[in-house]
Amino acid sequence: MRHIRTDLAMESFQAAGRDEIPGVKVNHWETMGVTVTEVIIQDEDAGRQIGKAAGNYLTLECPGIRQRDIDSRLAMSNLLGEEIARMIRREGDQPVLVVGLGNRNITPDSLGPKAVDKTLVTRHMFREIPEFTDKRMRSVCAIAPGVLGVTGIETMEMIESLVKCLNPQSIVCIDALSARAADRICSTVQLTDTGIHPGSGVGNHRRALTKESLGVPVIALGIPTVIYAATLARDAMELISADREADGAALDDIEQQLLKADIGDMIVTPREIDDLITDAAGIVAAAVNRALQPELSEEEILSLMD
Repeated sequence: MRHIRTDLAMESFQAAGRDEIPGVKVNHWETMGVTVTEVIIQDEDAGRQIGKAAGNYLTLECPGIRQRDIDSRLAMSNLLGEEIARMIRREGDQPVLVVGLGNRNITPDSLGPKAVDKTLVTRHMFREIPEFTDKRMRSVCAIAPGVLGVTGIETMEMIESLVKCLNPQSIVCIDALSARAADRICSTVQLTDTGIHPGSGVGNHRRALTKESLGVPVIALGIPTVIYAATLARDAMELISADREADGAALDDIEQQLLKADIGDMIVTPREIDDLITDAAGIVAAAVNRALQPELSEEEILSLMD
């Protein structure tokens, strides 16, 4: 398999160039105008073949989001909320911790913090004014821990401390991702029960936030906001190639040369990324709120988010 830089399990599977891989199941369907791809990696050996941890990966695609189509945004948010609710464990009165990863000062990396800004947090209400708290609501707390270069604190160190203090029943992590295909930027959402490796999409590997490392189920969701420049360069060369299959080895060689040069670490994002991130954060936050506050109506959730 040719190595590609992507956070999306479906793209890693496609890069293998095979219709079937032992231990990996892939399903496709469409609903409400959203194309859904489910990748189930059944064991670690299968995961190593496509470079992903064993677990369930759900990818939702809807190009209308990039065009800021209201119906597309609503469909994506509703479907994502349903899938989060299906994955997450809801038992007892312990809170769910929502973690917005990323640097809010760098637009393509600000999805997590901006989504947390719109998340309905209620834990303090249950603790401080329980008699005035809507009993239909569930306990939720949230944090945007920032990045190591700004805080001097590893994300994992901060989340470990919070888990010990809060004893949450589940954690929902939100982060910006990288993609292999440019048309998936800000039009695709990946949801997984395998946790997350902060910064892995741009080659900045930090300690993983997983059930194994934290002792709590970790649901991770993210939206691709960047693509590598070397990937775009290869795509351009393929378009001008008279015979892609015959030139495949040569293109691979050129791509490796690009990766060794400065362009290999360059990432690209759309010029309208400010608006796209704002929309994406709203979609993700609305979905998380619907999943964590299922007894509230859509109108109530949207009014509380404003």
